[in-house]
Amino acid sequence: MLYEAEFWVAVAFVLLVLGLFKLGVHKTVAGALDDRTARIRAELDEAQRLRAEAEALLAEYRRRRQEAEAEAAAIVANAQAEGERLQSEAKAKVEEFVARRTKMAETKIAQAEAQAIADVRSAAADAAVAAAETLLTETVKGKLAGQLVADGIKGLAARLN
Repeated sequence: MLYEAEFWVAVAFVLLVLGLFKLGVHKTVAGALDDRTARIRAELDEAQRLRAEAEALLAEYRRRRQEAEAEAAAIVANAQAEGERLQSEAKAKVEEFVARRTKMAETKIAQAEAQAIADVRSAAADAAVAAAETLLTETVKGKLAGQLVADGIKGLAARLN
């Protein structure tokens, strides 16, 4: 057993561990591990804080998005209402325009009818005067005939117009 290599490796290992223990390496290693644990804990706390901030920021952005969507929906609704109002106003204006044009056309037609009736009456009066003049000149002779024709023409023209 004294001549086996494994025995001497085990003895050297035990002596090394005892030497390191005597020098206080275990305290240094424990301190390094404690420092590393503290640093990791601080990083975890920072990560949790950052996560909380990110969640709060995400919630804020979601709230803003919902507000923006609600505002957009309100704008669309207002635009539709405005469009409907403008459409009804335009329809009313077109109906008013058509009614005004129709009334103007009816007025012009009435004026044209009145003018046509006046023209027909005037033509009839002129024809009646001419016929009366012809008839009277053929039946009445002399100075009296000329006087009667002139008076009749003046009176007839005034009555027919």
